[in-house]
Amino acid sequence: MIGHLKLVCSLREDGVSYLREQSFRAPMHLSKPHFDEGALVVNLVNPTAGIFDDDHIALEATVEEQARLVLTTPASSRVFRSRKGDVAHVTQTLRVAEGGMLEYFPEPFIPHAGARYHQKNDIHVAAGASLMFFEWLAPGRVTSGEVFEFDELQWDTDVWSGGALAARERYTLSRVGDSLNSLLLVSETAHYLGCFVFGLATFPQAEADALTSEDVYIGCGPLAVGGGWTIKAVCRDAVAARRTMKRLREMMYEAMGRALPTLGRF
Repeated sequence: MIGHLKLVCSLREDGVSYLREQSFRAPMHLSKPHFDEGALVVNLVNPTAGIFDDDHIALEATVEEQARLVLTTPASSRVFRSRKGDVAHVTQTLRVAEGGMLEYFPEPFIPHAGARYHQKNDIHVAAGASLMFFEWLAPGRVTSGEVFEFDELQWDTDVWSGGALAARERYTLSRVGDSLNSLLLVSETAHYLGCFVFGLATFPQAEADALTSEDVYIGCGPLAVGGGWTIKAVCRDAVAARRTMKRLREMMYEAMGRALPTLGRF
């Protein structure tokens, strides 16, 4: 299946953000957006069971000057076992213009046993723009006894600030070899969280460090250009991951001096 979702969020003359353009094709769909705390909140929906091998899905979201958009998902995303050895592909391209703000806050991504998946993230943040980009990788269907049994996950992420490359990440996880060792040091059912954030006057270092515990191993640091930061966390289980991601979101909004929009699904 070849699907896409394209959104352009703009600001009306009365200060309300709205979707100036939207285009989508199965399996992607949108829920009815709502407006909260100055931001337009949009739930991205995949009404099919999940992503299958050889699917190609492209997500493109642009936030124009002074507009505010929150993209989230109402439920976990899943990629299923590769039946023919092919790879499922998802490409995400996000752009934020000067004065705009984009938050991407998904539910966990769950790779099933035998899954093969490649995700590419290309993120462009203009000078003076704000961004919160979260990711949550689960180890599999833990309650069904599937833990890190996917064949291969490949993640490629480029983050650009003001036209300059601020961060480049490449990693491949496989049940074969030693790529999972760092996750397994924390827990046999470890969850991985990642975050890129731009637009903070001051990064809440002490609050972030305080999240470290027996259940959470967290690290953070500034990006090379643009004043952005990256945060990585490995959590013992889903409960610790959800608690950590929720608290990180609250901390980033507090540091920006903005009220927290509700996601409309809790």
